[in-house]
Amino acid sequence: MAVDCEGCAGCCIDWRPLTGRDVDHERAGPFEPVDDTDNLVPLAGEEVRAFVAAGYGDALRPRLWRAEDDRSVTLDGVDVAAIDDRPVFFVGLRKPPKPVGPFGRAVAWLRSCVFSDPTTRQCRIHGGDTYPDACATYPGENLLLDTETECERVEGVYGGRRLLDDDAPDVTPLLGPAAVGERVFAHPDPDRVAGSIGRFRDGALTREDRAEFVAVAAGSSPGTLSVTDERYESVVETVLRAESWAGRAIDRWEREADAPGERATGAPDPTGVEDGAPPTPGW
Repeated sequence: MAVDCEGCAGCCIDWRPLTGRDVDHERAGPFEPVDDTDNLVPLAGEEVRAFVAAGYGDALRPRLWRAEDDRSVTLDGVDVAAIDDRPVFFVGLRKPPKPVGPFGRAVAWLRSCVFSDPTTRQCRIHGGDTYPDACATYPGENLLLDTETECERVEGVYGGRRLLDDDAPDVTPLLGPAAVGERVFAHPDPDRVAGSIGRFRDGALTREDRAEFVAVAAGSSPGTLSVTDERYESVVETVLRAESWAGRAIDRWEREADAPGERATGAPDPTGVEDGAPPTPGW
């Protein structure tokens, strides 16, 4: 499996505003997310804990899904996917608007992974201790499941070759019951997150919202619905106190940004906004 990411990083940004075409979301599973964030990277429980321990609790966010069958529970009038009446969710990396110019296009405001350098579109944590497995193996799971990759979507709109080798890797996707407590988590108390659905939908989650779900994920055990109270309580406090360069940059980008897809002619210098960020590795 080989890909050409230089000048692209289509899997790290939401480039839908650049095209009038109906570009499918990079979404796994049968349900529709409550939010509209594209290409949200699913983190395993151990990865969530690693990000929190590294001080990046303010760079994480949860996702809930809509559901209309007996596998749901009602929150704020919305039926969301659930297991045993517990809302299920995963945790990914936040995607603030940044001034980026992928595919040779003019620089525009596009939602981008918090760890993506907006100038080079390289990953600041590539190959590091917190680099997510879902990123390291992409698009391997798509190839195994015979699902269109983001590389192919970019090729279809802008031409060129991004997916250089479409041989599926020898890995097993983490799906179904095996994902419970490992990549898909279940919140033990729906009443505790009542009132948050509108903020999920509007992309307006508060620090408290994010800390609540991140802590449940960090306190979950693989293969079970149980949550360790001690770990949950510790992580809630750690996330609420987090003040990483990534969190500060997200706040600044969200204040500065125009509408998605708008030219970013007056954007501040990314070097100043992402002050303290790790350097990128080069191509």
